[in-house]
Amino acid sequence: MILPGIKLHFAVVVLVLALAAVASAQSGRVIPTPTPTPEEPVRVITEEVKLNVIAFDEDGKFASDVSEKDLVITENNILHQASSVRRIPANVLIVMDTGGELRAVKSLDQTRKVAKGVVNALKPGDSIALLQYSDKAEIVAEWTTEKSDVLAAIGKTKFGRRSVFVQALGMAADFLNKNPLENKHLVLITDGTDSSADQSAKMRAMRNLLAFDISVHVMAYTRMEATDIAPRTKMLSKTPPPKAMPDEVVAQLPNGVRQTAQAPKIGPTINMDRKLLKTLKARKADLEASEEQLGELAQNTNGEMIIPVTPEEMIDKSALVAKMIDASYVVTYTPKIALNENGSERDIIVTSKRPGLVVDARRKLVLNNERP
Repeated sequence: MILPGIKLHFAVVVLVLALAAVASAQSGRVIPTPTPTPEEPVRVITEEVKLNVIAFDEDGKFASDVSEKDLVITENNILHQASSVRRIPANVLIVMDTGGELRAVKSLDQTRKVAKGVVNALKPGDSIALLQYSDKAEIVAEWTTEKSDVLAAIGKTKFGRRSVFVQALGMAADFLNKNPLENKHLVLITDGTDSSADQSAKMRAMRNLLAFDISVHVMAYTRMEATDIAPRTKMLSKTPPPKAMPDEVVAQLPNGVRQTAQAPKIGPTINMDRKLLKTLKARKADLEASEEQLGELAQNTNGEMIIPVTPEEMIDKSALVAKMIDASYVVTYTPKIALNENGSERDIIVTSKRPGLVVDARRKLVLNNERP
């Protein structure tokens, strides 16, 4: 049963709605239709791995016509297709080691000659910068394509008594990655030792370089320095004792004092200083460890490792480093497994499937939060 009061209330509501509709029609007002809220755009994140690949023909000449279809890329044994293959001028940061307490073969003059050899052999259009380190690390030449400017900066580098290798690596990584550069190369002219940093700090600095698309090339003093110091690690030696001061310091001494400091030592040397013997043995072990570490760094970044046995060989092979740099392509591909999945390391190998094309590129990519 419906009560009369409720029927009346319903009729009033209907009447009010009808009158409102009539009034709206008579006034010409149009009730707007609500605009649907646009959907949020779908964001697709495309990851890309970039690396430098060196390509030659069977005669050792630079291969100038490499394309995506010529390459085979494996990442942790998973096949990938190259997205792009480009030939662009190189960006080369040369790092000069101009310090160290117990250096014998390594000298400022020698390091300058090697650095100049690399600069002179690079192709026109390559961009070059210069970093030196001894008591501190510092950029002494910003990016430029003018070789004369870099050569002048090399001539103004200075020596020091210490070696801040770890600091130099950190500065080099920051310098190379502060701008959106491609085809990046780091040339280390060094013995790889550090006056104060421990091995763990050195390994962290080297590992940090694996997080970026930088090829590291090394001109190493390690073998020459270790060979020179080996006889001095024994109590009885026919080799003169280590120099009390670097040649650069001796050259600034007054006449008489300079000649005495430069006079050759004759006859066998008996070293009863056990503390010095311990220091020399530690230096030799440090050099041997550094050679292994630098070699691994060059291999993991698809760089070149030069271990000369004479100063002359070191200078002669500086042009080889420049040749390897200028034979580089920038290759990119999209990883099939997201970079934030399945571990923090990727082993990448690039080979050729084209007859007559020689490509043997290897890269260890270490993923961390510092990747751009």
